[in-house]
Amino acid sequence: MSTVQRISVLQNVFGREVELIGEDGGTEPFEIVAEFQLGEQAYAGLQSARMRKEDEVAFFRIVTSSGTEPGLESIDDEDEWEAAAEAYDDLLFMSDERP
Repeated sequence: MSTVQRISVLQNVFGREVELIGEDGGTEPFEIVAEFQLGEQAYAGLQSARMRKEDEVAFFRIVTSSGTEPGLESIDDEDEWEAAAEAYDDLLFMSDERP
């Protein structure tokens, strides 16, 4: 199993929020609640105001190419999504630990 590490790719460029375009073409702000590296892939956990009320988090792949701003890709593979969700949970437990 790969270890999970906190990163700050999106927050360094966009701050605490990103706007995503929905299926209806409108934009919605999402808070960046976590960014992390799992193996070779970077992920982001995002939350809209509605999702925060339900304690839900959406996971996306962070994609980067030289000379451009980082972007987000949907995770269609169920196993990959599950791995990202478990890594996010691991991050939460790491921050709860006390020395």
